[in-house]
Order: sequence, then C-alpha cells, then structure tokens
Amino acid sequence: MSLGEFDLISRYFTRADARSPGPPGVVLGIGDDAALLQVPAGEELVAAVDTIVAGRHFLERTAAHSIGHRALAVNLSDLAAMGATPAWATLALTLPRADPEWLQGFASGLFTLAEQHSVALVGGDTTAGPLTVSIQLLGTVAAGTALRRSGAQPGDLLVVTGSLGDAGAGLWLAARATPAAQAVAAAQPAASEALIRRFDYPLPRVAFGCAARTLASAAMDLSDGLVADAPKLAAASGLGAVIELQRLPLSPALRSITDSVQARDWALGAGDDYELLLAVSPERFQALAEAAARLDLPLTAIGELRAGSGVSWLLDGRVHEPRVAGYDHFR
Repeated sequence: MSLGEFDLISRYFTRADARSPGPPGVVLGIGDDAALLQVPAGEELVAAVDTIVAGRHFLERTAAHSIGHRALAVNLSDLAAMGATPAWATLALTLPRADPEWLQGFASGLFTLAEQHSVALVGGDTTAGPLTVSIQLLGTVAAGTALRRSGAQPGDLLVVTGSLGDAGAGLWLAARATPAAQAVAAAQPAASEALIRRFDYPLPRVAFGCAARTLASAAMDLSDGLVADAPKLAAASGLGAVIELQRLPLSPALRSITDSVQARDWALGAGDDYELLLAVSPERFQALAEAAARLDLPLTAIGELRAGSGVSWLLDGRVHEPRVAGYDHFR
C-alpha cells in the first residue's frame, strides 16, 4: 500500500474527535496550520521537547509500539519533574518509508500512553529520512508552584523514585551483543524480560511529580544517569551533595543477573531510568514517602545536600570514585 503524507496523518494520527468538540483546552487541533490552545486561568504553560533517533536512543529492531511509547514517555518524565499536568503534544516524525504495519504499532504505543495521561495530539509534521521522532509536550501548573532544580536547601535529603540501573541492563540484554548477555538472557528469561521491558517501556512518574510539588524543594528526572544528573541538581541550587552508593535502590531482577559492581555502574551511569531525583527537607520526607506509597512507588533516600559544590560519592563510609561518567551525546 502506498501512503501519501496526508493519508498517513489522517489514518494514524487524527483522532475521530480531533476537530470537535475536542479535548479540554484545544480550540483547534490537527488539520490547520497550527493548533490553538487555551491555558486555564491562573496556570502557567510548561513546555518540553525530546528527540529520539534510531540506533542512538533505541535499537534499530525495536518494536514500533515501544518507540511510540518511549517518544512520549521521555517528555512526560520532564513534566513530572516539574510537577506539571500534561495536556497537549505535537509530533514530528521522520520515516525511511511509510509502512502501514509499523505506523499502526507506533500510533498504538503513542496513543495508549497519551490516553493514560489525558494528552491530546494537536499537530506536527511528517517527513522522509532516517527514523527520528520528536515530540513537544505542553502542560500546565498552578502559577508559581512548578518544581525546579534550583530550589534545594542545605540539609535537604536527596531521594529517588523506583529503582535505578534496570534500563541499562535491559538495553545490554536486548542488544545481545556479547556472549555474556546471551548467556544471561537464556539462563534467566523472566528477569531478563522484566529488565528489557524497563528499557522499552519507561514509566514516567507523572502522578508522583504532581503530588511532590507541594512537598519537595527541587526535582529533575534521571535520563542521563545519576552520576551525570545529580551534580546538575546540586549546582542549580548552588550546593554540594553527598550520596551513599550502598543506598542506591537496585531491583531484585537487576541483582539476579549480575554482581554488585556492575549493578551499581548501571545504576550510576547507564541512563534511561526516567525516575525522579528530588530534594526534600527532613521534616517533609515522611509526607513525601507516604505520597509515593499511595502510588505503590518505592522512594529511597540516598544522600543529602550541603553547602559547597560538587558531589561526593561514598561507599560504606569511604570516598568512592565512580567508574562511569553518565550519558553524553557528544562525548
């Protein structure tokens, strides 16, 4: 089947109700030169954009459904870190060819996650070229209440949601690039599948981000690995930090497939976890932990912020220099 650009948009990305009466805040959606959106009174607009590229952010053979999910999830994670409520998205999709089966899978992955978070696709563009997906996500937050990286205070605890390192292990397993990865995948299929799914289907912590907005003093999402991202939060707040590596939350699946050193390296440097790193005063930590528990989400204190600069990494009370550096596209 040969699909033109406008057939592609109409068939896979235009919802039946895209033009009337429309999702909340959408004055005009897909079909015009640009979307018209109405931000509720007393709210601020929050905008994020991420691009994912085949062979760089996901394997060439990754299922289209996963790619659609991931493209939106990484943006949802950014809004979660701000404590914002997602609302609208635009999509720029570059495709080597317009394959109906691939497009159906991609759209299904995208819209399944979008519907879970009440996100309306309101516009975008399609072009021919190497597989690349860019999504701009727009949301709202009550004026003056957004979480930022810069709000932490000396003495605040550093806490993380969920578990770290699973996505890095999942990518290693999915790639099957070494005999060791192949052996682990064959010997421990259940744990391997769970870890691969953590890479293929990141879980943005949107509900928790909104709950944390009135409790945490600063936040960011962990996309490039803790060893790269924690210094960014500390520096934005004009502080230093101490992180205790033995406290890092490592899942049973991760622990079951490797030793503690490799598990720790993945937790520190692999990236793609899309968990939240937050600063919270000791007095508010219990309330934040209770908010996480209501969402069945683990929350772990891994260190604290202090006057000064830089991050000190401790392992069982001793200074420890991580072997990994975190993800950087141009390094």
